[in-house]
Amino acid sequence: MSEFLELAGGNPGRSGHRLSVAAGRIIFDARQAVADLFNVADPLRVIFTPNATHALNLALRGLLRPGDRAVCSGIEHNAVMRPLRALERQGVQLTVVPCAPNGSLDPAELARAVIPGTRLIVLAHASNVMGTILPVGAAAAIAHSAGALLLVDAAQTAGVLPIDMPALGIDLLAFTGHKGLLGPPGTGGLVLGQGVDIAGLEPLVRGGTGSQSQRQEQPDDLPDKYESGTPNGVGIAGLAAGIRFLAQRGVESVRADELALARALIEGLTAIPSVTVYGPADLDQRTAVVSFTIAGWRVSEIGQRLDDEFDILCRVGLHCAPAAHRTMSTFPEGTVRLAPGRFTTLEEIRRTVEVVREIAEV
Repeated sequence: MSEFLELAGGNPGRSGHRLSVAAGRIIFDARQAVADLFNVADPLRVIFTPNATHALNLALRGLLRPGDRAVCSGIEHNAVMRPLRALERQGVQLTVVPCAPNGSLDPAELARAVIPGTRLIVLAHASNVMGTILPVGAAAAIAHSAGALLLVDAAQTAGVLPIDMPALGIDLLAFTGHKGLLGPPGTGGLVLGQGVDIAGLEPLVRGGTGSQSQRQEQPDDLPDKYESGTPNGVGIAGLAAGIRFLAQRGVESVRADELALARALIEGLTAIPSVTVYGPADLDQRTAVVSFTIAGWRVSEIGQRLDDEFDILCRVGLHCAPAAHRTMSTFPEGTVRLAPGRFTTLEEIRRTVEVVREIAEV
């Protein structure tokens, strides 16, 4: 990011001078890094956005028209539910398929919901509340058999789980840079599979792209159709650095490390009598995100004590996913959420368990 600001920093595609050309090269290299990560052949089908929410809105609002039918799960983030509810008021038909209390989704239930006229299935790859991994491969097969597309919200899994878009059958994938991809805030994107006809995907924003400037209509080519305005070049440079770091170590290695941390955390917390841990018992069916409550304690009080007294940072409440908390029967109080990551140590996990035990036994 420092090198981008010092040595490039121009507005890519807007000028022919060296700073603009250097910025354009860095952004293209980042596009290629994202394409390689998700096994997408054409890097121009990687659309950069400010975050996963923007990417999801681009897909949902760009694809769905009044009379179309969309299907989603019962544990979606508000980045999915709020635009879907708005589209529902505009004439899009929405079916929400309930999940089990641990967040798991039965593909047979999903298949029953996909009736003629379904245009899109949208699923979180994994819950941001309890870590439950949803069956996106099965969902893709269901969608395609009905002539629909599959949009996957990979905010929780990009860089955490191996994702091969063609192998899984994912048509559109929204990702954020600041989580598993180890990039800075303000980065993300939407990846378009080869089966997505961009003629049917309207832009969310229109404006200057640096290309076809003689026209007052939005360009039709990729990625310019969906990337108006000056991009966050320095952030995208940081995102590319994060992805290169992951590529050197391997996403499978990151997954193994996080599962070891999650196992220690879950086993430690479930051994405390007054603590309830949410999500699947099978670690292969979840990410390292762990939500819990302590009987007799408000989650806000737990979070404040963890931060103020022990320098342990967590997130409490509904996590922008009230649907998931209704599924878990933790609405409206919510839970305490811990999220071990690439740089969390086993010693930090053990200390956290002991601190939670200390709070619970007061």
